[in-house]
Amino acid sequence: MNTQNNLPPKALLDIPPGYLNIMGYVDESEVNGPGCRAVIWMQGCHRACPGCFNPDSWSFEINQLIDVKSLVQNVLSNPRHEGVTFSGGEPFWQAPALIELAHQVKAAGLNVMSFTGFTLAQLQADSAPVGAQNLLDQLDILIDGPYIEVLKIHSPDSPVASSNQQVHIFNPSLQDKITWASDQLEIHIQPDGSRTFTGYHGQLLGS
Repeated sequence: MNTQNNLPPKALLDIPPGYLNIMGYVDESEVNGPGCRAVIWMQGCHRACPGCFNPDSWSFEINQLIDVKSLVQNVLSNPRHEGVTFSGGEPFWQAPALIELAHQVKAAGLNVMSFTGFTLAQLQADSAPVGAQNLLDQLDILIDGPYIEVLKIHSPDSPVASSNQQVHIFNPSLQDKITWASDQLEIHIQPDGSRTFTGYHGQLLGS
């Protein structure tokens, strides 16, 4: 394991308690987990994987600061949402605030999943980011492992983007719900007229 990748970036200290530094947010996604979901992209990842879908998420500098309470209200205000997905960037660098968000939306009956560039074993190790195990305890599904371009998968049946990644189902009731595919593209029209592309071939930010 590259221990350098487990060192917390100093920029995380600029995030106030109870807040998240996010790259973006969309409602009603159906390509980022089972059913209709809210998706939150965290800001910050130092893996710089070749072929990364969201290179704008790499910087740990403050992008959009939003408090957990506001995000929970956004998620729960849409009755179509069945769950929430954390993506990135690297969600586990902001685990403490995500734990509280996950706890609140799960209390309202939604499920929670996360993507991560760490492996499950790395997240369970002593060197894992602060709060990693507690966040794992809140998750119903985890997709782990970095994106590796030479192992990429183009398949309508695969929920992972490269063959090294694994789907960990912690909630047995979702065992038969792994029906989305990574090889999909979804376009969201934002209130200001901009477009957000998400899915395997899309980046989070559009025009």
